[in-house]
Amino acid sequence: MKLYIDDQFKKSMIERLQTAGCVFAEEEAKLLISEARTLDALSTMVNLRITGIPLEHVLGWAEFYGIRIPVDTGVFVPRRRTEFLVQKAVDFSLPGAIVVDLCCGTGAVGVAIAKALGGIELYAVDIDPAAVRCALRNVTSLGGLVYEGDLYEQLPASLRGKVDILVANAPYVPTEVIKLLPQDARLHEPKLALDGGVDGLDIQRRVAEEASLWLAWGGHLLVETSEMQAHQTFEIFTRYGLIPQIAHNDELDATIVIGTKPTTLE
Repeated sequence: MKLYIDDQFKKSMIERLQTAGCVFAEEEAKLLISEARTLDALSTMVNLRITGIPLEHVLGWAEFYGIRIPVDTGVFVPRRRTEFLVQKAVDFSLPGAIVVDLCCGTGAVGVAIAKALGGIELYAVDIDPAAVRCALRNVTSLGGLVYEGDLYEQLPASLRGKVDILVANAPYVPTEVIKLLPQDARLHEPKLALDGGVDGLDIQRRVAEEASLWLAWGGHLLVETSEMQAHQTFEIFTRYGLIPQIAHNDELDATIVIGTKPTTLE
C-alpha cells in the first residue's frame, strides 16, 4: 500500500535533506517515500541519508542502464557514467559472447550487458567478499558465475584465449585524491574499490598485462578511466600488445579505453 505523506511532512523532509547537502533533495525524497512502508521506516531512511550514507545504500538499489540493481551497504555504487562502458561493450558484442566482468562490485556492468544482449556466457569476479555476496544475487539470477579473487586468479583456466569481452571498472582514483571525494564515497564505499595507486592506474596495468592471455583473437578489453588519464591508459594497452582506442561521452562525462587483441592475420 502506498504511504500517504502530507505536504508539510514532505517539505520538512526535503529541507532536512537540503541542509545535509543533498543536491537533488526533492528527487531523493520521492524515492525514499516510494520505498518506505511506514512513517517510522521513512524517518529511519531520511536519518540515514542525512548522515551521509549513499542514497543507493539507503534504498537498497541503484538505477543503472534502465535496471534496478540491488546494492548492499558497504559495496561500491554503480555510477551512471559507467553506462557508457556497458553501451560500448554491447556495441562490440554478439549474442552468445563470453563476457568477463572484472572488479565487478554489484555485478551491474555484466548484468546490464547480459540483459541488453541476451544469451551471453557471463563471469564476474571481485576481490571484496561483500561485493561478491551482492554480485552472487545479481549475476547468478541470469545464469552467470561469480568468483572471489584478485582479477584473473580464480577464473576457470578453460577461459584462457576464449573471452570475447573483458570489461573492468577497475579503481582509477589516485590515492592522494581519495580525500577529495564526496563524503558518500569516501566514508561509505570500500577504499579498494576506489584506490588506483599513486597515479590511479595500478589496477589497469595489471588488467592489461594479462588481458591477451584470456582474450580470443579479435576480443576486446574495455576499461573506464578519466579523460585526464585516458592517454596513459592508451599507452598501457599498447605496451601489452592491444590495439587501443579512446571513446568519450560528453553527456555522461564518461571516458573508456578499448583494447583489441590483434587477430592472427594482423
